[in-house]
Amino acid sequence: MDFQLTEDQRALRDGLRRLLAGRFTLRDATERLDRALWRELGEAGFFALALPEAEGGVGLGLPEAVLVFEEAGRALLPGPAVASFLAAGDVPGAATGEVVVTAVDGSLVPWLEEADVVLGEAAGAEPLRSVDPLTPLHRVRGAEGARHSRTPRSDRATLLYAAEQLGSAARTCETAVQYAGEREQFGRPIGSFQAVKHLCAQMLVRAELARAAVYAAAVTEDPTEITGAKLLADDAAVRNARDCLQVHGGMGFTWEADVHLHLKRAWVRAELGRPARDAEEELAAAL
Repeated sequence: MDFQLTEDQRALRDGLRRLLAGRFTLRDATERLDRALWRELGEAGFFALALPEAEGGVGLGLPEAVLVFEEAGRALLPGPAVASFLAAGDVPGAATGEVVVTAVDGSLVPWLEEADVVLGEAAGAEPLRSVDPLTPLHRVRGAEGARHSRTPRSDRATLLYAAEQLGSAARTCETAVQYAGEREQFGRPIGSFQAVKHLCAQMLVRAELARAAVYAAAVTEDPTEITGAKLLADDAAVRNARDCLQVHGGMGFTWEADVHLHLKRAWVRAELGRPARDAEEELAAAL
């Protein structure tokens, strides 16, 4: 099986990276959804990527969807992108970015107040203080501890969340390496110190292991492989962000750096799709 990206896939990935880099910055992000950006993503085919061309879509598959959501994760794109993407064929306006769709995920509902359409029963949802300042959350009253549903749509959602986690893990690894090469102590870049080298090497291994699992699951669409990919991607995103903070020291916790935002978003995403407590049980049952 060949996991090398095709020229078209690389162009798709690079194009979205340029769009997000030029249009979206974390410094400007708030708890209010940027509707103009959402429509721009729709015009670029982000939400309609997997729709057949006969329905006005791009006609690509899950592997390409994983690539664009990996880029969304790198940029910490705010908003219910996964739910809107999966609703593109069912909810009018979702494919073009004119309509924002969110979904009940277990007991959590991200971006409830900004959404035009909510999939699932969200009656009685109440605001929940989110650890991520760029991801407003609601909790459905009485649904605490609810298990996440297992359907083809939920499997795709889990994989797309895993792709976002992969993008974040890769980004924090790159950020740590870059900072370690610039920051000096005792007249030397801190990247020359063995302890920092080991941290960065471990971050790279986690990110690449998660990448292999996420890409493979996108090709096979096997539910068990998707569950394993989410577990590895969650671990890589959270632990890489923590190690990136360690490399940055106190600087990483400040609003001048994006590192702490990656960690907070990784914590939130780890509870969406298929959280570790469910993933581990499913993998154990499969074994």
